[in-house]
Formats: sequence, structure tokens, C-alpha cells
Amino acid sequence: MDNSSYPVRDQWVTRAGFLMATIGSAVGLGNLWRFPYIAGKYGGGVFLLLYLLIVVVLGCTMTLGELTLGRHTQLNPLGAYRTIKKKWAWVGGMAIFASVIIMFYYSVVGGWVLKYFVGYCFGLLHSADPASANQVFTAFTSSTVAPVIYTAVFLIITTIIVYWGVSSGIEKASKFMMPALFIFVVILAIRSITLPGAGAGLSYFLVPNLNQITGEGILTAMGQVFYSLSLGMGIMITYGSYLDKQSNIANSSVVIPMADSLVAILAGLAILPAVFAFGLQPDAGPGLMFVTLPAVFGQMPLGRLLAIVFFLLVLFAALTSTMSMLEVIVSFLIDETKFNRRKATVLAAIVIFIFAIPASLSMGVWADVHFLPGMNFFDSLDYLSSNIILPLSGFLLCILIGWVWGVDNAVKEISNDNTLEFELAPVWSFLIKFVAPILILLIFINALGLL
Repeated sequence: MDNSSYPVRDQWVTRAGFLMATIGSAVGLGNLWRFPYIAGKYGGGVFLLLYLLIVVVLGCTMTLGELTLGRHTQLNPLGAYRTIKKKWAWVGGMAIFASVIIMFYYSVVGGWVLKYFVGYCFGLLHSADPASANQVFTAFTSSTVAPVIYTAVFLIITTIIVYWGVSSGIEKASKFMMPALFIFVVILAIRSITLPGAGAGLSYFLVPNLNQITGEGILTAMGQVFYSLSLGMGIMITYGSYLDKQSNIANSSVVIPMADSLVAILAGLAILPAVFAFGLQPDAGPGLMFVTLPAVFGQMPLGRLLAIVFFLLVLFAALTSTMSMLEVIVSFLIDETKFNRRKATVLAAIVIFIFAIPASLSMGVWADVHFLPGMNFFDSLDYLSSNIILPLSGFLLCILIGWVWGVDNAVKEISNDNTLEFELAPVWSFLIKFVAPILILLIFINALGLL
């Protein structure tokens, strides 16, 4: 492998910085918004149990696979796949494309979070009634100018962090935001579980009722693990490429999914007991964050302060996710076009903002403009990325590592040329070759509505 034609790569300064960044890339809206409401929908405690089992089987396996490929090649996803097998470069390109189109609409949602954080800071948002909270949310998201402005500001913050590079930008920002995020979610969880009437929510979330296990719940838990850990979009490959050859990636591949799961559990503890305490529905769907929770905060003592803390927490989670996706794109441009980091970052951000505008307008004046049949631009981007590109990308990663590159070569990289013990090598080899591809295929088929 000859990477001499590629620019010299930045590297993580500390292992803690790498872990904070990778955990931050995984911790996002999927943990703080999607996990609580789908846990509420699929039985609470039993969903949590299934989720944690699948994290061990699928999450750790795939995370290690992506980190291994990235560190071995020291390249962006397209370059990494091409290094292993030239004809597979398009698969790496597909992973990069996933990050691109997810950024188009994720930035819009990041703008919504920023709006709510600013609104609560200045006392502009306060509603104890779900219907009123829904009117506020709908009025904002369907307007033409304000959401686009908040999207632009959110993107500017993301761009500034990535602009300064891996060690000076992403690592430093992550080492501040991730501990702060963890502290905030613990504070909210403590407040939530001490509310009068919160016991029912606590019991629902933590005590599994095995009678509530369903095939749909299992498949949903598998999909949540896959999406929550940012698998299939090239992030772990990119972040792995900034690691030195002495790093213990086997250990990191356990720490990252476990930390991500811990935040998801704390988010469930912060949200579900409070929802139960005020007699609202735990399966409120996407409106949980912007409609149900504002109504909960409106009824709580110190509700405004807690709302500020919550939306700052969500803002940090959204930023650590978007800066990792932007880094995937920037890494590709630096490697393949020889752009310098500053030019690559600004160019990528401008393109993302241009396409984020129709995604934002899809909530209002362009709501009836369909991109895919029956779907506006925003929903089409979400469907393409979540249901097609990410599962397909993850499946092909398993095939590449397990059958094309070969697990023996992968294990040699994981063990740092046999200088580190990797006792679980036979187990991981079996999982990446057989179990993970089958699970991902099931996710893919279920997402397409064929199960």
C-alpha cells in the first residue's frame, strides 16, 4: 500500500480525544430523541434489553470493522475501499454520499434545536399544553425564512470546528462538549426520576416484560443500533484513519458503543419518567422532542431552566454528529482533490447549505413538492439514507472485510501485527462474516416494508 501521493494526515493527539470524538459522532438525535420514543413504543424495558444485546453482537462488531479499515489504510472511505480492492471504491463513495445527504436534512433539525435553545434562553417559548406546543413548532418549521437562518447558523458553527482540523478543531470541541453533554443528561435524569408519579415511567423503561417481545420490536432495535452508532456512513473509517498504529482499536470498539448506549439509557431516564409523571404518551413519535417535552417543561418547577439545559444538551449532540459527517466529506476532498482543509471545509458547507434550503422548505411552502413518490424532499433524503444507503453500505463492509480482504488480514491489523492480544478474534471473525451481514439484511428488508 502506497499512500505517498496523499497529503500528510492529521492525527488525534490523545486517546481520550479520539474516544470523545467518536462517541460524539455516535451520540446524536438518535439517542436523545429517537431512542426514548421508540423504546416507549416497543415495550420500554424489553426494548432496552433487546437493544443492549444487539449492541454487543452487531454494534461492537461493525464499529471494530470500520475502525480497522480506516486505520489500516489511513484514508477516507473511498480511498480505503479502493486500497483493499480497486473495484470496491464505489462502496466507499456510497458511504460518503450517505454523509452528504444526511447532512442536508440533519442540519435543518440542528437549526430547530438551536432555535429552541435560543427561544428558551430569552423566555420566548413556554407552553404547558401539548396542543399549544405543537402549534408553536408547526408555525416555526413551516415558515420560510427563520428555519433557514437557524440552519445557516448551525452549519457555521459546525464548519468553524471542522475548519480548524482534527486535533485543533474536532478533538478540542469534543473534549469539551461530550463531558458537558454527559453531565447535562445526568442532571435531567435525576430531576425526571424524582418527579411525583415518575415511578411508572421508571418501571416501564427498566423492567422488561418478555411477553411484549415482537418481531417488529427486534428488527426496530437492530435498526436503532445501526443508525445510532453512525454505521455505514464512513465516520468510523474516517476517524479510524487518524489513529496511529499503536492504538488499541479492539478496546475502543467496545468503549464507543457502550458509551453511546449509556447516553441513550440516560436519555430514556431523563424523558420517559417525566412523560409518565405528567400523563402524556411515551410513544409520541418525532414530536416527542419539540412538542411533548416542551409541554412537560412548561408544567415543571424550574421548567425553563431545565429546558435550556436539555436543548443545550441536544445541540451538543447534534453538533458532534454533524461535524463528524462533515469531516467525512472534507477528508474525501483533501485526499482525492488535493484541496487544503480550509477550502474543502468551506466548499462542502456551502453545498450542504444550498441543499438544506429545500429540505427546510419541505416543512412549509414546498411540503407538496414530491422528490420520491409521496415524499417531500426532507422525507426523501431520510428514506434514501436510512432505508437504502446505510444498510447496503454496512452489508458490503462486512462482505469486504470478511470475504474480500479476509478476516486474517483484519485480525492482524487489529492486533497491531500480533503485538496485542485479541482473544475474541474467532468470535469477531464469525460475527463479521456471517452474523452481521444477515442482521443487516434483515434491517434492510424490514426498512423496505418487505417483512
